[in-house]
Amino acid sequence: MDDIYSSILNSFIISDYIFDESTYIAKFYYNYKDKYDFCEEIHFVKNSDSNLSDAQRKLLGRALALANVIIGTSYYKSRPTTNVWLGGRIDHFQREMFDTIYQDGLSQFAYENNLTRADLGSFSRVEEFSKLISHSPDAENTPALNTKPIAYDGNSVLALQSGGKDSILTATILNEKDIPWTALYISSDKNASYPKIIDGLGAEKVQVITRIIDHKGLKNVKHGLNGHVPVTYINMIIALVQAILNGNNKILTSIGHEGAEPHTIIKSPPSSGLPDLPVNHQWSKTWEAEQLFAEYISRYISDDIKIGSILRQYSELKIAELFAEKCWKKYGHQFSSCNRANYQQGKNNAELHWCGECAKCANSYLLFAPFIEVDDLNSLFPRSKSLFEKKKLVTDFEGLLGIDDAMKPFECVGEIAELRKAYHLKKSGYPDLPFTVPKSDFDYNKKYPGQKLV
Repeated sequence: MDDIYSSILNSFIISDYIFDESTYIAKFYYNYKDKYDFCEEIHFVKNSDSNLSDAQRKLLGRALALANVIIGTSYYKSRPTTNVWLGGRIDHFQREMFDTIYQDGLSQFAYENNLTRADLGSFSRVEEFSKLISHSPDAENTPALNTKPIAYDGNSVLALQSGGKDSILTATILNEKDIPWTALYISSDKNASYPKIIDGLGAEKVQVITRIIDHKGLKNVKHGLNGHVPVTYINMIIALVQAILNGNNKILTSIGHEGAEPHTIIKSPPSSGLPDLPVNHQWSKTWEAEQLFAEYISRYISDDIKIGSILRQYSELKIAELFAEKCWKKYGHQFSSCNRANYQQGKNNAELHWCGECAKCANSYLLFAPFIEVDDLNSLFPRSKSLFEKKKLVTDFEGLLGIDDAMKPFECVGEIAELRKAYHLKKSGYPDLPFTVPKSDFDYNKKYPGQKLV
C-alpha cells in the first residue's frame, strides 16, 4: 500500500479537462502531485449554427478524454517519470496504446535527454491508482475511457492543412474528385494567423483553431527537460474534436509512406526486460501509428468516424512528382515545407518562406530535383542558389543520404534509399554534391498499404 502511495507521489497526473460549450474553449489540466501545475487552452471553432446533439456531446467527451492523454506529452516531458496516472479505468488495449505514445512517441525526446524506454512513462498502474484515489468527473463531460463506441451520422470531410506540399496535394485530389471539404489549421499564434495560401485551395470554409501551450507553467519547472513530442498525434486529436463539433465523419491528414526508418536505436537495460527503443522523429506519422489511432476511434468513440491519410499509399518521392504535375504551376511559389522559417510557436505564418539552410529544405530540394528545373527550384530559396552548393548543408545532406554513418536529421524527411534515388534522378543542370552518393534501386512508384477514405 505504501508503495502505491509513493508511486502516486512520483507520478505525472493527467488530472482533468473542461469544455465550455458557450465559448468552445477547452482546458486540459496536468500536475506532478500539486508541485507543478499546467493548463493548456485550446480555442475550437464554433459554427454560427452550432447546436450539438446528444450524440455529439457523448462523442465529444470521449474525444476530449483521449485529447487529455495525448496533449499531456507536452507537459510530461518537463519532468519524465515512469508512472503516469489518470482517473478512471482503462483496458489492456488502451494501456498498450498510451504506453506506446509516451514511449515510442517520445523516442527522440529520450535520445536528446539520455533516457531509455525504462525511464519513460507507463500506464500499467492506473488500475491500482484508481482504486485509491476518487476521481469525480462530470458524468456528461468526462466519461470513462473504455466505453463502447456509439453511432454517429456525420457525413463530410475535414482536412488538416499547413500550406505544405502534402496537404496541398490532398486538397487538389479532393477537388479533382468533387468532394466538398473543410480546411483546418492549428495555430499557436494568439491572433489565429494562418497561411493565406489555404484560402485558395478550394475548401468550402477555412477553420483556425488556436492552441495555447502553458509556457509559463513549463518555465516554472526547475531543471525541466525539453524535446520533441508526437505533434502529429496532437494535431489529429484536436482535429477529431473539431470534426465532432462540425458534424464531419472523415478527418484527413496528409502523410505519405514515411517514418518507418529509425534514426538510431536506444538499448534498454538488460535488467528492465523491456524492448529496445527505436528513435523516430516521425513516429506519429507512421502507418503503424495511423492504424493505432484509427482503431482507438473505432473501439471507443465511433466506428462511423474515419481518420487517416489519402496519400499513405505513395512514397515521398512519388508525392513530389504528383505535386510537380498537379500543383506546382499554381502553388509552387506560395507553399513551403520549411519548419525553420515557418510554423514556429507564436509566429505569424500568413506568408510562407524557405530558409534554405535547414535539413527540411535540403530534403525538399532532393525530392523536387528530379521533377523541377534547377532555376525554378532555386528561385524558392534566398539568393536563388543551388542548395547542393551550400557548405552549411553538407552535413545535412550526408545525414539524409546515409554517408559515412551520419545520422539522419531529426526532421520529417524521406528514407535514405529514396533520397539517394532522387539525387541520381535529378534533372540536368543541378550541380553535384561534394561527395559520392551510392546508387539506389528504390522503386518510388511502389504502392503501400493505406485506408480507403474517399
